[in-house]
Amino acid sequence: MSYQVIARKWRPQNFDEMVGQDAVTRTLQNALKSGRIAHAFLFSGVRGVGKTTAARILAKALNCRDAISPEPCDKCVSCEEIRAGNSVDVQEIDAASNRGIDDVRELRESARYGTARDRYKIFIVDEVHMLTKEAFNALLKILEEPPSHVKFILATTEYQRIPRTITSRCQKYEFKPIAYQGILDRLKLITDTEGVKISDFALFAVASVAQGSMRDAQSALDQILAFSDREVQDEDVKALLGVLDQGVTAELVQVVLDGDRAGLIKRLQGLAGSGISPQVLCSKLLERVRDLLVCKAAGWDTALLQLPDSEKDQLLEQAERFSELDLIRFYDLLNKTGDELRWHTHPHVHLEIALLKLVELARLPALETVISRLESGQLPPTP
Repeated sequence: MSYQVIARKWRPQNFDEMVGQDAVTRTLQNALKSGRIAHAFLFSGVRGVGKTTAARILAKALNCRDAISPEPCDKCVSCEEIRAGNSVDVQEIDAASNRGIDDVRELRESARYGTARDRYKIFIVDEVHMLTKEAFNALLKILEEPPSHVKFILATTEYQRIPRTITSRCQKYEFKPIAYQGILDRLKLITDTEGVKISDFALFAVASVAQGSMRDAQSALDQILAFSDREVQDEDVKALLGVLDQGVTAELVQVVLDGDRAGLIKRLQGLAGSGISPQVLCSKLLERVRDLLVCKAAGWDTALLQLPDSEKDQLLEQAERFSELDLIRFYDLLNKTGDELRWHTHPHVHLEIALLKLVELARLPALETVISRLESGQLPPTP
């Protein structure tokens, strides 16, 4: 049998298996229980968060031969055909490659005829925002008054590009980016079941680069397994995903705290020699500053910080030594530097100078302190 990628092998087959979309799945389950089923659904959200998966599960639930609960049985001939993608009564259409008026006219013609076997004829239109203006106009009439045996499920990553005349005729569901912990738990389940030996650091790294997309996380894990097989090394993960160890950014922040200019330059030269790009390093430093700000505002909270407990003591200690004003200054400077690195002819030097500026910024007194000293007749001390 040919290899099946993790994203397909571990695709949820019922609503309970879906991760991070509780509001959507609960509403759909309640609608199926009560029979209050709309004729058109619009699923919107960023890539890889379960829109097409939910559309297929909903199609199975609507046409399941069991029809006892809002969850499809996944055993009857209808569920099996929809899962395999060869159901006659459930058609999946990619609007990115079938976006013209003739394609929609063909869909309308198909919708006129009854089902071959199942309860409903269901059209799943993925990336629906790619349809042309004429195609949307052609879709409008049948979407407004479809035959009783027809259901539409539209999915899009760009909700704002869909005409209001279309959205107003659909029941809308917004899919949120999946929480970091939800992705991490799913990755752990996958690796444990698949018998993969992988560290917590590697799983944290994969979940971090996914940026809320379960599919991106699973694709990254697939890439790592292709390279490392069943025993994943941390160094392989760093090399493949361009991930920096938290210790690197923590060490740079510590150098800034200590005001060690020579040490800072030496460490940056070492990182440049190891092939780490200035853009990646600047981005990771921004993340570190953000984590320090969160610690200042809310203390240690794994849900907000998305960091392993091993980072707790050092992060809290560094956060204690900075003021919020310091961290805001750092963030502004690093954010500006990150934008400038894209076009700078000597990015390593530009980042080096920016970090040296951070050392000086850390020594500046707060504005309130300066005003207080002036009002009391004291001059601020010279740095």
